[in-house]
Amino acid sequence: MGEFDLITRYFTRPAKRAVLGVGDDCALWQVQPGMQLAVSSDMLVEGRHFLSTVPPKRLGHKALAVNLSDLAASGAKPLAFTLALALPRVDETWLQG
Repeated sequence: MGEFDLITRYFTRPAKRAVLGVGDDCALWQVQPGMQLAVSSDMLVEGRHFLSTVPPKRLGHKALAVNLSDLAASGAKPLAFTLALALPRVDETWLQG
């Protein structure tokens, strides 16, 4: 089952305050009257979105760029960020860059 099939099958019921749910560039929540919160979380997976030889600084830049792009597409102003990576193992030497 692909990503979008999974979303359609199990995650189409919107959250109580959702303005725009899962499946678009960002999810939007009404946090207070006149204010919405846009959330984007695109995970990068080693072997699919990046090679194991990519330096951590470049990978961090890419991870931030793809999510900032989603926020920009929604007209949102960035406030904070999180990081979502799938690595087959933890390599502290690589992480310290």
